[in-house]
Amino acid sequence: SSGINAEWPLRPGNQAGKKKSRRAKRLVKAQAIAPRPVAGLLRPVVHCQTIRYNARVRAGRGFTLDELKAAGVNRKQALSIGIAVDHRRKNRSQESLQANVLRLKEYKSRLILFPRKAAKPKKGDSTQAEIDVATQLTGPVLPIVQQYADTTARVITDEEKKASAFQTM
Repeated sequence: SSGINAEWPLRPGNQAGKKKSRRAKRLVKAQAIAPRPVAGLLRPVVHCQTIRYNARVRAGRGFTLDELKAAGVNRKQALSIGIAVDHRRKNRSQESLQANVLRLKEYKSRLILFPRKAAKPKKGDSTQAEIDVATQLTGPVLPIVQQYADTTARVITDEEKKASAFQTM
């Protein structure tokens, strides 16, 4: 056999039932981790690898130790407050380091930290008023937006019309 399941189009299985059970499982998981975000940990912004895609940014595996240090987050504390850490990743540019440090600082400013013991809140825990208004985040944690260079059309000058690319080369 070639490995192709020729019977698939004839007997597709319980597709609708599987969809329903996956949805139910997601809801159970969301309730189990509440009030933490459904999407999971906060991920850094990283550039894609090849020449074709390196202008795009995407979510990475975890923040570098340098990024955490610059944002004032302890590496052990990071995972406990929902921040992904990748000790193998290196910062190869100052711009990406700054972008991720800003991302971490924004996350920390929005973070509502529940005390382990409600009777004895520690330093850094959120106030009771903030805890009361806390809701579970269903979408992505600080969504990543693509940055596009501003390209606006303009009139070609007379000097540019006279210039010859062939002669300058």
